[in-house]
Amino acid sequence: MNRFSQLFVSLDETNKTSEKTNILRDYFENAPPADAAWGVYFLTGRKIRQLIPRARLAEWTMELSGIAPWMFQECYDSVGDLGETLALLLPPVPSSATIDIPLSQLVEERLLPLRDSTPEEQRAGIVDLWMKLSERGRFVLNKIINGSLRLGVSQQLVINALAKSSGLDEASVAHRLMGEWKPTEEFFIALVHEDTGDTESSKPYPFFLSYPLENPSETLGDFSDWYAEWKWDGIRAQLVKRDGQVFIWSRGEELVTERFPEITDAAECLPNGTVLDGEILAWKDAEVLPFHDLQTRITRKTVSKKLLADAPVIFMCFDLLELNGEDKRAESLADRRRLLTGLLTPGALDETPSCRAQLNPVLRVSPLTGGTSWTELAAMRETSRALKVEGLMLKRAISKYGVGRRKGDWWKWKIDPYSVDAVLISAQKGSGKRASLYTDYTFGVWRDGKLVSVAKAYSGLTDAEIRQVDAFVRKNTLEKFGPVRTVKPELVFEIAFEGIQASTRHKSGVAVRFPRILRWRTDKTIQDADSIDALTALLDNEGK
Repeated sequence: MNRFSQLFVSLDETNKTSEKTNILRDYFENAPPADAAWGVYFLTGRKIRQLIPRARLAEWTMELSGIAPWMFQECYDSVGDLGETLALLLPPVPSSATIDIPLSQLVEERLLPLRDSTPEEQRAGIVDLWMKLSERGRFVLNKIINGSLRLGVSQQLVINALAKSSGLDEASVAHRLMGEWKPTEEFFIALVHEDTGDTESSKPYPFFLSYPLENPSETLGDFSDWYAEWKWDGIRAQLVKRDGQVFIWSRGEELVTERFPEITDAAECLPNGTVLDGEILAWKDAEVLPFHDLQTRITRKTVSKKLLADAPVIFMCFDLLELNGEDKRAESLADRRRLLTGLLTPGALDETPSCRAQLNPVLRVSPLTGGTSWTELAAMRETSRALKVEGLMLKRAISKYGVGRRKGDWWKWKIDPYSVDAVLISAQKGSGKRASLYTDYTFGVWRDGKLVSVAKAYSGLTDAEIRQVDAFVRKNTLEKFGPVRTVKPELVFEIAFEGIQASTRHKSGVAVRFPRILRWRTDKTIQDADSIDALTALLDNEGK
């Protein structure tokens, strides 16, 4: 635990990528494999499901420290992090009384068994650990327990460090980290061992991601070097068929096979050793349905007949990563696409943006948009909303299928978001480093002379602007409802969002997708804010 706690501190003390890589490499090379496995688990953003309610941890800390609830809350507001607050308030332990518990032993033997324990047993177990760990160790322990451990490194950085410490190439390490795995000693040994050529049948490949683009004609050069496809508004996924079994993996590495039985059934006709990259789309009557319809499928692990009928799905394929058990990622996109169309839709790419499928209508190839110039493509991009897509994907024809987000070969040229001017009507404090500031905002627009809430957003402001808004909220609070403060309607912000749909769950009658703050409109009064009519007009534009 001491080594992992030091890793946490060392990573937090530097912003240099090279230094973080060396810190991680040193950890992987020196930690026992069983501990390193859990280190990789936490470093890649995985968490153990919450073991103990946060309120209970706070209660035990107040009992041990003799701190009153109001004082604890003041401390928490000042520190802004629950794990750190607990560690600072707990009675100190002499360094001679602390012990170094291996990370794997701490998690597997001391923490995980507490999930099925009584509150009394949980208290005894946690207090015993608190009394044996240093303040730094307590801090990391608390973060693990409440699921808020963030080590400030990207998965790609972890992959780089593992590759350097093991002598493997990054692509091999990234592939081995995909899918579901358990943080065991055996797993870590296999992770850093030389390639044996064995691949678990269900395992997907690391996803290749695109970069946003503003003006392709100024950035990408010759138009003929590029393929253009529609950017579909669905769920990015890989469809894997190996050893007679079908697996569907989301980009978040969640196995979602059972949620999309029509895709699973369609994939049965694929040859073994096939991996396709594409987008799961709600699709009916030869056109894509709104993302809202797809959302009804995402949250259901069991799918009813009615849901299958109301929101049927297809798999829109845009890349082929493996065929007949051979990894095709190093081949050019042009060659991979030729293999893909030959597998699924030979000669059937004449519908735009739809396409026909000879193998199975649920498995479709994402068509190329065509065009002869960037100007012509820009005009096509303007039709995106009418086609219910997010814009265009631009891919270099000779590109290999890479790992992670790499500049140069794949770009997303999205349409501009919708935006409205809305009034700040309430706020509540954020979490983590923002726990002491009002950073989570609710915005409203006018309807019949009153402001009605239409969106919640917490991103888009600078640190200085956040402090200004926080001061405004504190000085202009009208009412308090738990953690929420309604405020005097005075501040106007431009709010951007990707989509809009009718909603009976919201008082405004609409729900917006991915809202965020574009800018603070200090030049506008609340009378200049938009009305609900502006939003309903957008609904009409989307054909709702």
